[in-house]
Amino acid sequence: MLQQTLHLYQRAYRGLSPSVWLLAGVMLINRCGTMVLPFMTLYLTQHLHFSVTDAGIVMAIYGAGAFVGTFLGGRLTDRFGFYYIQLISLIFGGLALVLLQFVVNFYALCGSVFIFTLFGDAFRPANQAAIAHYSDSETRTRAFSLNRLAINLGWAVGGGLGGWLASINYSLLFWADGLTCLVASLVLWLYLPDPAIARKVNETTIVAVDEAGLPDKSPYRDTLFVGFVVCAALYFVVFMQLFSIVPLFFKEVLHMTERLIGSLMALNGIIIVVVEMALVYSLEQQKRSKINLIIMGVMLTSISYIALTIPTISVFSGLQIALLFIVLGTLSEMLAIPFIQSFSVERSTPATRGQYLALYSMGGALAQTTAPAFGSLIVANFGFTTHWLILAGIGLVSAGGFWWLGKSYSNEMLLEQ
Repeated sequence: MLQQTLHLYQRAYRGLSPSVWLLAGVMLINRCGTMVLPFMTLYLTQHLHFSVTDAGIVMAIYGAGAFVGTFLGGRLTDRFGFYYIQLISLIFGGLALVLLQFVVNFYALCGSVFIFTLFGDAFRPANQAAIAHYSDSETRTRAFSLNRLAINLGWAVGGGLGGWLASINYSLLFWADGLTCLVASLVLWLYLPDPAIARKVNETTIVAVDEAGLPDKSPYRDTLFVGFVVCAALYFVVFMQLFSIVPLFFKEVLHMTERLIGSLMALNGIIIVVVEMALVYSLEQQKRSKINLIIMGVMLTSISYIALTIPTISVFSGLQIALLFIVLGTLSEMLAIPFIQSFSVERSTPATRGQYLALYSMGGALAQTTAPAFGSLIVANFGFTTHWLILAGIGLVSAGGFWWLGKSYSNEMLLEQ
């Protein structure tokens, strides 16, 4: 049994290109400093003494900057290539993070947060396009999973260390986050293969596609993909509460310390690091439908938020409820997100890949914009329990949308045959 498990892990990591591993390394360095986002709501309410509503507005602007940044990042990636967009995003995003700690006025903070995320989130479509470029159809989902492994390993380090730094001084979060962005940009600049060669290969691929008679389709005219992005955005509205309202719930209702909250966030990353690559490889070997796996993941998210409505009685402690939420939510994330990313790449051509990935990322950014504002509004007026039940309902709507899109996609494949 142990030997079979070891072979499974070996096969899961085999066949990925050196550049995919390098991109994962860059992401790992960057995400080891991810401390500002998970503690931003606590920073705004506990350190700057903003109201929950004002904190929700700041987090919504955070998402608005991400929305605009991903749109521009996708356009610029198709225009100039993924290399320089990643590099510029990391440099300016890192500098903006370091400076953000010195802004305490509400309106100035809103503007600064928007500028930071504008630069920082241009990285998303460029990075995803780079992963798609350095992988093939056989390894693409695993390449995205490796990148997520790096994200979550960094998240585990950053979340745990962030809770400790926040208990000392919130300013340390901004220094750590900003400096790791700058270090990641240096590694990318020094070690990623010559981007001119990458662009030349990419152009050759585009010519081959054009000669085959496959027209490039704008993602905004691909109605099935637009529907897919809408369903994904609904899922992300639910999922992203993990970064805004959930830490507040752990603090105010379950009475947890920043260090314990950071440890729970780190657990999410640790589970993904240990399990996801092997899980994704195993599911791919079974030829499971990507859409069906996404549906299962989204439904598990709804169940995880229902778990937060369990009262903290003698049978269930606050820590047990939090652990149940983290485990279910993490399993949901592992089933849904890698296959959402892989499906988005498969719908595109090399010439439109940046725009397709940007539209997908914009759906995530829109969710990031609405999730904290929506969450803080519901919590302020109706309480946490009602909020969790509404989120569970949104998750079920998303799962239903994916189910309908899956049927439409199957019909589309039959017509093309």
